[in-house]
Amino acid sequence: MNKKKEDSIRIPSVKYNFIMNVILKVSNIIFPLITFPYVTRSLGVGGIGKVTFASSVIAYFVLFSSLGIPTYGTRICAQCRNDRTRLSKITQELLLISSLTTGIVYIVFLAVLFLTPKLRGDIELMIISSLSIVLTGVGVEWFYQAIEQYDYIVYRNLLFKFLSVVLIFLFVKKPEDYLVYAGISIIGTVGSNILNLIRIRKYISISFMGKYDLKKHLAPVFSFFLLTIAATVYNYLDTTMLGFMKGDEEVGYYTVAIKIKTILVSVITSLGTVLLPRISYYMEKKMKEEFERTIKSSLEFVVLLALPLVIFFSVEADHTILLLSGKEYIASVKPMIIIMPTVLLIGLSNITGIQILVPTNMEKYTVLSTFVGAIIYLIINYTLIPRYGASGAALGTVVAEAAVLCVQVPFVKSELKHTTQWKDYLKILICSAVSAAVLFLVRKGVADLPVLFRFILVAVIFWGIYGISVLLIKEELVYSQFLSLLKRKGEAAQK
Repeated sequence: MNKKKEDSIRIPSVKYNFIMNVILKVSNIIFPLITFPYVTRSLGVGGIGKVTFASSVIAYFVLFSSLGIPTYGTRICAQCRNDRTRLSKITQELLLISSLTTGIVYIVFLAVLFLTPKLRGDIELMIISSLSIVLTGVGVEWFYQAIEQYDYIVYRNLLFKFLSVVLIFLFVKKPEDYLVYAGISIIGTVGSNILNLIRIRKYISISFMGKYDLKKHLAPVFSFFLLTIAATVYNYLDTTMLGFMKGDEEVGYYTVAIKIKTILVSVITSLGTVLLPRISYYMEKKMKEEFERTIKSSLEFVVLLALPLVIFFSVEADHTILLLSGKEYIASVKPMIIIMPTVLLIGLSNITGIQILVPTNMEKYTVLSTFVGAIIYLIINYTLIPRYGASGAALGTVVAEAAVLCVQVPFVKSELKHTTQWKDYLKILICSAVSAAVLFLVRKGVADLPVLFRFILVAVIFWGIYGISVLLIKEELVYSQFLSLLKRKGEAAQK
């Protein structure tokens, strides 16, 4: 009976999972691009700043409620996904731990809320935003990633994102609607987690499994928790410090500045999300060749996509900000340019940390690197934010991310030695440089056109030149996929 149920967990190919995850990441681009220009104009700099600041504060409580379970749960459940009994027991144990910590953390949140004047000053916003603590704590998103059910993750997220878009256009009209926007944002980001618990019985038994051993999970969960602390610092410390040190308006400028960067990073790291359970499985089964081949492709993918993205959006920062939020946010251009290199840095450290160190049980080095980066981040932010505001926070992010990567590289040298293809990276660099030169020339020639037409025109030319260049220069990853596509079309024509 168990065997039959085990077989019901279909594990799709990496390619299928990647396509599903790309759809998810593309939706994370499209939906904000639909709503963000409208919201920034409707709520104004202050309204956006308030909601973003509240979210950054709540993120720390979410961090403590979920501990390191999301990453640890993905790894350990991926390793035992073909054993329904063991998978059921481990999932229940992790859910018990998460439920306990969520309850404790929410009580602490209420105490902090009433004891901190700045937070208490907008108590309704903080209470609404705090729903993320509960919904994230019991969301078991990690379980569906572990068993690689990305089609379910994608369809569920698309449904709730579409719902949130409709609600935003219906109910967010003026600056005073920032509370409504905060509530709708919760629905769009973590509201779908409710469905996760309902559906989980399809894959595991929810009946009592005998004596639970929660203690065995505490050490690895705590290890991943330390890693998550540093990651959360990177994501939210800048916004939190800006809010306390410079006010909601500066947070509003910074939010717009990092919006594109956040979207691009989610696209670049999408492959890592898909590959973590698969690489963990390879390491568990000692499939060294498959592991190295996967890391090689992942590195090439990140450089191939991230480098031209950094160049394009650094050069086009002014047009991007004008299109995204309007002239009111023109002060966001400089911090956006400063922060763009992090797209490449985070993409690379995601491979060295999440795709190599974590699956090979060396996550302690990921923790070390992120703590080094976090300390540097804190020092630079504390020094630069009072004087330079959003630009200071952006510079702190770049330096910290570079530090993280530099610390991680020595610990993954042996893996990188067999997977790094410098000639391919040189080809990508040449193609990016050619495309950048054309971009600068085209910008001068279309300066008098409306902003939207200018942006579309230079984007088509830049990415067209880049795509043709990587094909002509026969960059391995792109060229092999191109030949594969031609072969499939040829076979289809013969039939």
